[in-house]
Amino acid sequence: MSGIQIREFRFLTLAVPFKTAFRHAAAERSETSSVWIEAFGDGAVGYGESCPRPYVTGETIDSAREFFVEYESSLRLRVRDVASLRAWMSEHADAIDRNPAAWCALELATLDLIARHAAVTVESLLGLAALDGRFYYTAVLGDMGIDAFQATAERYRKLGFTDFKVKLSGDLDHDRRKLSSLREHPGIRIRVDANNLWQTAEPAISFLTALDTPLFAVEEPVAPGQFDLLAHIAGDIGCQIVLDESISRSSQVTPLLADPSLWLVNLRVSKMGGLLRSLDLAEAVRHAGIGLIVGAQVGETSLLTRAALTVAHASRERLVAQEGAFGTMLLERDVCEPPLMFGRGGAIEAAAYPMLATPGFGIQCAGFAH
Repeated sequence: MSGIQIREFRFLTLAVPFKTAFRHAAAERSETSSVWIEAFGDGAVGYGESCPRPYVTGETIDSAREFFVEYESSLRLRVRDVASLRAWMSEHADAIDRNPAAWCALELATLDLIARHAAVTVESLLGLAALDGRFYYTAVLGDMGIDAFQATAERYRKLGFTDFKVKLSGDLDHDRRKLSSLREHPGIRIRVDANNLWQTAEPAISFLTALDTPLFAVEEPVAPGQFDLLAHIAGDIGCQIVLDESISRSSQVTPLLADPSLWLVNLRVSKMGGLLRSLDLAEAVRHAGIGLIVGAQVGETSLLTRAALTVAHASRERLVAQEGAFGTMLLERDVCEPPLMFGRGGAIEAAAYPMLATPGFGIQCAGFAH
């Protein structure tokens, strides 16, 4: 069999402190909790990262380690190139569906290794256009006290951000105060993330209406996968619903086809189970005529930011927003040097990062995993 011989995978973890704690309705975090995979073969090293979260995919660091122990030898022995990687994924689709974040880190490391060995970018390896142009990111505001919220929002505004996502607390007075402070500024687009706050449609509709704020979209107001309830909420409040935990693979797009205009899909590479599955979902969303948000999980390093750029660039036709790229604005340090992070206007300019055109993902890792 031609291609690379994968000689070893290493399972490591990341626990990098945040500069400030990040809170929403489902969890509060003060440091990363991520899986880091290193793949070795034929003189090259590939890197992979993922963020297993019990409240997103039901995964933990321990369950990801168990997946790694069960499957890494089969992957190492059978995968040589992208074709054999896809074949392995097809054969193990059920296991990946149950462990998407665990698989994500392994897949990214494998793709990075194959591309570095071939001396091509991941985009070239997958037959995609080279990264170029600008990528614009959303200002994401977690649940915090009103003074901290206003100060953080003002820093974003001074950087030139115009797209804002606000995590709801479920306290109506508090959430109204947060949103009213944003409404003072013209030209700002606002969406809110409820992180599955409500059990039924009516209290969700009542709360969201009482916010008294024109919303671009609402993310996951009720428990995941309740598409009839979500469609009812969308109709009553007059804005689109962002599906995050409700969509973790391309086959789940089918229930959305009855009225694609109601939905936006928040695609997070770790949640989706890696880059190839993310690209497959992005293609299904494009065919369905649904808008796409390329999202992120709190605590991602530059490696997952880099993988998400591949999806965003391949999906510009349906791309509505991007999240992430916080780098050392959130992390005390990034495993990658230089950190891949937004600048003024919330933008990443591809030309400003020559590493994006180097083999693999082009990320040079400083090494904080253990």
